[in-house]
Amino acid sequence: MSQPGITVLYFAAASTATGLTEQSVTLPASQYPLSSLSGLLASLHPDVGLDKILESSQWSVNAEMVDNVEGVILKGGEEVAIICPVSGG
Repeated sequence: MSQPGITVLYFAAASTATGLTEQSVTLPASQYPLSSLSGLLASLHPDVGLDKILESSQWSVNAEMVDNVEGVILKGGEEVAIICPVSGG
């Protein structure tokens, strides 16, 4: 049985850091907490500062903003967007 996967969308600083706008990511478990995703993504893109970017970013799952990251379990098939803070001007 294949591992579940998600599509991660990178915007702004996260896109700049990874050099990607979209990435398919295989989840290590069929029930994977969204709160653990930043660590997984940072391990896929080491030494580019993504971990720091994710600390201040918000998450969107299937185009719905996530208020409580701890309460979301990814099961595969989701589209997860990283919404970075935008500096005003």
